[in-house]
Amino acid sequence: MSSSDPIFIEVGEGAQARRIAVRQRAGAAPGLVWLGGFKSDMQGSKAQALDAWAGEHGRACTRFDYSGHGESSGAFRDGTIGRWLDESLAVFTSQCEGPQILIGSSMGGWMALLLARALRQCEDSRASLAGMVLIAPAADFTEALMWQRFPKDVKKQIEETGEWQRPSAYGDGPYPITRALIEEGRNHLLLDGLIQTGCPVRILQGVQDPDVPWQHAQALVTRLAHDDVVMTLIKDGDHRLSRPQDIARMLQAVADIA
Repeated sequence: MSSSDPIFIEVGEGAQARRIAVRQRAGAAPGLVWLGGFKSDMQGSKAQALDAWAGEHGRACTRFDYSGHGESSGAFRDGTIGRWLDESLAVFTSQCEGPQILIGSSMGGWMALLLARALRQCEDSRASLAGMVLIAPAADFTEALMWQRFPKDVKKQIEETGEWQRPSAYGDGPYPITRALIEEGRNHLLLDGLIQTGCPVRILQGVQDPDVPWQHAQALVTRLAHDDVVMTLIKDGDHRLSRPQDIARMLQAVADIA
């Protein structure tokens, strides 16, 4: 059963220490690992649907919140791609065992690809990759979908003050885009070269997505030259892809790999 209360793992030391909330469901392999999006948490509709599917099919399932998100500690404005990647790697290597399918939404898609790269250099992981399902994958979003699109006045504010309060299109108020997020994100860019995951990859992408254009997902496919990749374009799909029919597509993509 999936626990009603999360467990917490410690990541980082000293002033950088944070408590990462994790929820797990015991079950068979391949297990499922949810990687959420920017400003999303493990209680979202897609994450909960994935956990429910795992329960129905007797599969292991791991969900967690990045620092500054959901039930984990830390401030959102302190987050960077590298910081959240460290947390993702810590959860995967300490809490998962055997083959796993990564399901990454938006920023979680970038995290899944970065996690695959990090795992190739990790010799002590008890878990391995069996596949990926990427939902509106926002690879390199801090550079390609944020910085390169920001007008000059926004760039100037970020450079001079360290952050800009970005209005939210989802009704939860403005949130900070920091200089650290942009600059540190440049250490993790993937779309300037070939990407090797070593596992099947399934991509679901809405054509009506205002945040991650379908062309961005298409560019990612061209970088996955050595993997078994299938991209499904959903003509009336938005960014969240949280409608019942979208969630059904996600679960079918998981089932196809599992």
